[in-house]
Amino acid sequence: MGFLDYFRRSAPAVEQRSAGSGFTAEVMRMREAYISGRTGLGELTGSVSSCVALWQNSLALAKPAGTDLLDPCTLALIGRSLALRGEFVALIDGDELVPASDWDTRTRNSKPVAYRLTIPEAGGGRSVTALAGEVVHFRINVDPAAPWLGVSPLRTASLSAGMLHSVETALSEAYQDMPFGSQVVPMPESPDVDNSNMASSFRGQRGRVLLRESVVVQAAGGPAPQQDWKPSDLTPNLQGAVPIETLASARSSVLAAYGILPALFDPATTGQLVREAQRHLVQFTLQPVSDLIAEEASEKLGGTVTLDALTGTQAFDTGAAARSFQMLVAGLAAAKEAGIDAKGALAMLDWTAAE
Repeated sequence: MGFLDYFRRSAPAVEQRSAGSGFTAEVMRMREAYISGRTGLGELTGSVSSCVALWQNSLALAKPAGTDLLDPCTLALIGRSLALRGEFVALIDGDELVPASDWDTRTRNSKPVAYRLTIPEAGGGRSVTALAGEVVHFRINVDPAAPWLGVSPLRTASLSAGMLHSVETALSEAYQDMPFGSQVVPMPESPDVDNSNMASSFRGQRGRVLLRESVVVQAAGGPAPQQDWKPSDLTPNLQGAVPIETLASARSSVLAAYGILPALFDPATTGQLVREAQRHLVQFTLQPVSDLIAEEASEKLGGTVTLDALTGTQAFDTGAAARSFQMLVAGLAAAKEAGIDAKGALAMLDWTAAE
């Protein structure tokens, strides 16, 4: 061996990893299911997808003030994460919020003090450790047993979500596997060639009339009468299981858990009811959630941050507001002519902030 051979570097070792359907792939799929907030039940249904879309799009229309970090794209991510997971975590990186796909937290006095975040990247995620002041953590439906964790609306109604998933799965399997439209057609004894020709003529016909039986009875009285050749339907009767009523009840429970009036998805709903359902969703569900988001953002981003979900979604009756304003102006003018203090009159209506 020459003198220079001691200074020659060997080729780097090739790192080999398992792929495909191995253990690593299974763990990654399970982790993906956890990260997406999937319980395997309600998230797969169209009703929950509609609720998540309403949350996501309504928060994307919200009007933030006091910060430029809550742009419509970030608000949409926040709405979707809150609807599916009940919480949203993002790293404050300069002038942007970097959402985390997974996180661990350390608490003191039931409050997070440090985070270990997983930031998603196209070539693979990276891990970041940050203090609580460097992270925004939005939570809803907080459990007193674990106040540092959020709970999605679907997990608060897990029984209804399971019922909805079970009914939709049963109906899908029923329409896929049950013999809808199939019939048993009786026919007389005849040569096998004639039977085969007649059976093959059934193929391709709508309803799948493929089964046949003989009406010739050799015991207890001889052959059956020829006029008894009536087809027997094999379509199962699902009305006894009341699937429509069960599905509607489970769907209504899930919609109510998300703060959506079930009448919004009623085929006979009217425009006025749609507006009422819109106002109910924004005023009693999304605006309180927006206030929680604004409170956390004010604490972590510095300054006072507000988030208005009512103005962007137009969750108010513009026609009624215009009529109310017209009546208010007329009432103030009448009060002025009568020498009544307008501010005192408004205070009687609990409008103490009005001037």
